[in-house]
Amino acid sequence: MSDRATGPVDPHGPHGSTDPHDGHVHHEHGVAPHEPDPAAHADAAHLAAEHAAAHDPSRVHVPHPAHVHAPGAAPEPHVVGPELLRLEGLEVHFPVRGGVIDSLLRRTRGYVRAVDGIDLSIRKGEILALVGESGSGKTTTGRVVVKLTRQTGGRIVFEGEDISELWGTGRLRPYRRRVQLIFQDPYETLDPRHTVGAFVEEPLLVGTKRMPREERQRRVREALEAAGLRPASDFAARYPHELSGGQRQRVVIAGALVMDPELVVADEPVSMLDVSIRTELLRLMLDLRRSRGLTYLFITHDLSIAWVLADRIAVMYLGKIMEIGPAEEVIRAPRNPYTQALVSVSPSTDPPEPGAPARTILVGETPDAAQVPPGCRFHPRCPLAFDRCRVEEPPLVEVGEGHRAACWLSGVGPRDLPVIDAVAAAIPAGMPPPVATS
Repeated sequence: MSDRATGPVDPHGPHGSTDPHDGHVHHEHGVAPHEPDPAAHADAAHLAAEHAAAHDPSRVHVPHPAHVHAPGAAPEPHVVGPELLRLEGLEVHFPVRGGVIDSLLRRTRGYVRAVDGIDLSIRKGEILALVGESGSGKTTTGRVVVKLTRQTGGRIVFEGEDISELWGTGRLRPYRRRVQLIFQDPYETLDPRHTVGAFVEEPLLVGTKRMPREERQRRVREALEAAGLRPASDFAARYPHELSGGQRQRVVIAGALVMDPELVVADEPVSMLDVSIRTELLRLMLDLRRSRGLTYLFITHDLSIAWVLADRIAVMYLGKIMEIGPAEEVIRAPRNPYTQALVSVSPSTDPPEPGAPARTILVGETPDAAQVPPGCRFHPRCPLAFDRCRVEEPPLVEVGEGHRAACWLSGVGPRDLPVIDAVAAAIPAGMPPPVATS
């Protein structure tokens, strides 16, 4: 079901995709699973301080989750505007077929519920981080936003206009000038036969009518330099094999910027890069938001990066939003057990403080999206699950200002999770779970 990503999203049609349920990083040496990187916290220290000051200047000296600090002048607070994008009850279900006969007869044996009824909104100038593990549906959500995947239910509203049924090359061209996608893998996104300049210019050739050559070249130069490739003349004639990994990702960013978009969907844009390069690109994305007024839907598996970069965080699990709210609230006071478990295992550069709660290691794998469990879909792995969780799915409820969580226990406040490990998996049903110890 996956295609090869070959360039920025252009108004002429889908130019690439990845398997929506593939949660691994693909590179020339094989497949590497997503693993948290402790060094990312220390190298992102200054960026974290800038981010904290942008939200609330009084938070410049509040410890980062990794307990890192950085001096420096605080930037001007960022102003968030009116709503730009809204998803209402969004569903994406992929049919499951048993073989060639089923495909010929268009007979289905079930559906993979990749996205199963989510509501999201993004305001102008905001960075919303969509966080989740492999198979959570976050990449599929991003592909629906850029109209590379067709939704099977729900509505997509962009600046007050329902674009749910907006399909076809001609009709999509104006929309794709305003919404662009940064792919995860720059090695597959760039065509090795095209120069950097040709790659960045391509969306202008297919997405605009009769733009003069001089104007196209000017836009390409501006996009390359905005992405940090200076001087642009030194890079425009190069081929992808002549660039480093960080430079390749900057070219991909330039390919999105050349259309001067309002909304950028960034799908794991730094997951394949070294930690030092990753920090530079995160700072670049923040600078571009300030200078160009960009809005980001930032898809990631790394909670620490989400906290550093985002205004709000939405946590997805098996096609559903489990928790959403201001980044500070979601990280410091998570109200869903799944979010709590993710936060508890976030790496830190410092040893745990005395009395700090023990880490919660979840047992088992994410269930198959074609066989979603009844009730709360997290209950098979949840250390706090009780009878109601197994039969009734909890709705997203307000637990604070702009903070919502889907859990039957969210109304009783934060709760410590018990320590769950491989030994606990062998405890018979009905026995109480082990109690957390520090």
